[in-house]
Amino acid sequence: MTRADALLPPVPIPLPVVPCDYRTLSDPVRARFAKLKDREIALSVESLGKVFRSGGGETTALRDIDLVTHRREFLCVVGPSGCGKSTFVRILAGLETASSGVVRVGGVPVSGPGADRGMVFQGYTLFPWLSVLRNVAFGLEENGTPRREAEREARQWLALIGLEAFAEAYPHQLSGGMKQRVAIARALATRPRILLMDEPFSALDTQSRARMQAYLIEIWRKIDITIVFITHDLDEAVYLADRILVLKAHPGEVAELIEVPVPRPRSPDQMLGPEFRATRARLDALIHPPKEEADEPAATALVTRMAPAGDEVE
Repeated sequence: MTRADALLPPVPIPLPVVPCDYRTLSDPVRARFAKLKDREIALSVESLGKVFRSGGGETTALRDIDLVTHRREFLCVVGPSGCGKSTFVRILAGLETASSGVVRVGGVPVSGPGADRGMVFQGYTLFPWLSVLRNVAFGLEENGTPRREAEREARQWLALIGLEAFAEAYPHQLSGGMKQRVAIARALATRPRILLMDEPFSALDTQSRARMQAYLIEIWRKIDITIVFITHDLDEAVYLADRILVLKAHPGEVAELIEVPVPRPRSPDQMLGPEFRATRARLDALIHPPKEEADEPAATALVTRMAPAGDEVE
C-alpha cells in the first residue's frame, strides 16, 4: 500500500440484504404484544382534532386522531415537519385544548394539566436559580409534600438517574444530557401515570443522545410508567418504541400505527438487523415518499453561485 492509498477513506463493507417484512413478528415479539394489550388502557384518544383560527382563516393541524395506549407501553410519534406532533403532545398534556374529540387518561377526560401526566420538553426547562435537588423536589412540594420528605424522595430519583453526586450543583454547571436527566427525574418525581416527551434529546450531540436513550430505557424498565415520545429521528423511534404512530402532514392524520418487530431488550447492534432496517425503511417511505422528493427543485436551482467562475472544488 502506498502512502497515498493509506490516506484514502476505507471502502464501506456492504451489509447483506436480508428480506424482511416489518409486519412479521417473531413468536417472542408477538407474545410480548399480547401481554402488553392485556394491560389496562392508560391513554385513549378519540376523533381528536385541532384547528387554529386567525384573522386570515383556519389551519387544521390535527384531524381524526384515534389511539389507545396501554400501561407501560413505550409509544413514539413521528411524522414530517408540520404534521402536528408537538401540538398533539401538548393536547395530551393539557397545555392545548382540542377543537374536537376527547383525550382520556385512565378513563378520565383530560381538561388541563394534571399530576397524572409528566412532561419533558425539547429545551432545557430547569429553574436556573434552584439546585438540582431543589429542581427535582419542586413538584413534590407544590403538591403538598413537606420539604424534608420532598428532598428525601428527590435524592432517590437522582440516584436512579445516576446524578446523586450533583444534588447541590446548579443547572449551568451541568452538560445538556445531565440537564435532561434532571428534567426527567423532576417529571417522574410526582409519580405520573404517563410521561410525555417532546423531542427531549434533539439538542444533544450523537454520543450524549445515545447515552440518554439508554438511560431512558433503563428508567422505563424499572418504574411503572407509560411513555409517549415525540421525535423526528427515525432510528431513535425504532430503537425505543413498542409501537410507532406515524402522522401525515397538512393536516396531521394517522398514516400508520406500526408494531416494532425488533425484540427486547434492545441494543445498538440491532440497528444492523433485518427487523430494524425494514421498519426504518417503512418509516422513511411514509415520511419521505419519492414523489415529494421529485417535486422539490434540485439543490443547484436553489443556491446562487457566489464563488468565482472556474474556481471549482469538485
